Amino acid sequence: MLIEVLGWVGSVCIIVAYMLNLNKKLAVDSAAYYGLNIVGSALLIVNTAWHHAYPSMAINIVWVIIPVVTIVRSKMQAGRKAR
Repeated sequence: MLIEVLGWVGSVCIIVAYMLNLNKKLAVDSAAYYGLNIVGSALLIVNTAWHHAYPSMAINIVWVIIPVVTIVRSKMQAGRKAR
């Protein structure tokens, strides 16, 4: 049951991020948008791994990597500009 709840919470996080972005309530480059996508995808990874749904798991791994890489690059660029 916990795994199912985690999957549903993950799905809601991603849908909420997308909906808020489309309605111009959340910028695509905001920490909240990144956070909702990272948390949502991480929860879906747990759920899909449990169910051996590897294609869905793979897309969610990529969905986590994209904002993490973007955040790291942004921090690195900000650090360079501060020098």
